[in-house]
Amino acid sequence: MAQVKIYGRRSVWGERRTELSDAIHAALVAAWQLPEDKRFHRFLLVDDDDLVAPRAASYLVVEIVAFTGRSPEAKRALVRAMYDDVAPAVGLDADDLEVVVIESPRENWGIRGKAGDELALAYRVDV
Repeated sequence: MAQVKIYGRRSVWGERRTELSDAIHAALVAAWQLPEDKRFHRFLLVDDDDLVAPRAASYLVVEIVAFTGRSPEAKRALVRAMYDDVAPAVGLDADDLEVVVIESPRENWGIRGKAGDELALAYRVDV
């Protein structure tokens, strides 16, 4: 399981949500072998004055909240894909993208009426 939160300026990213979501999901599918149909993205787009950072207007923060279990190599592969594939695909400089992977044990999740550790997944988490 992975939930993606995307923070940025509405004026820059509001009309580009689909493009950005597609690029991020492709990186997750490639690096973590997530199924194509497991896309959970939330756009938290704000007014220009509500995102303060010494970066370009296109500055973006991507948080990936996921079950614990992926190897350090898999997490590095995802970070690399975000900079090597996603950033160029959407016209971002490396300085204007920040990626955070946040892990939580499966038992801390509630999904479809069950604790996450009670779910049978159709994909591997231990990549």
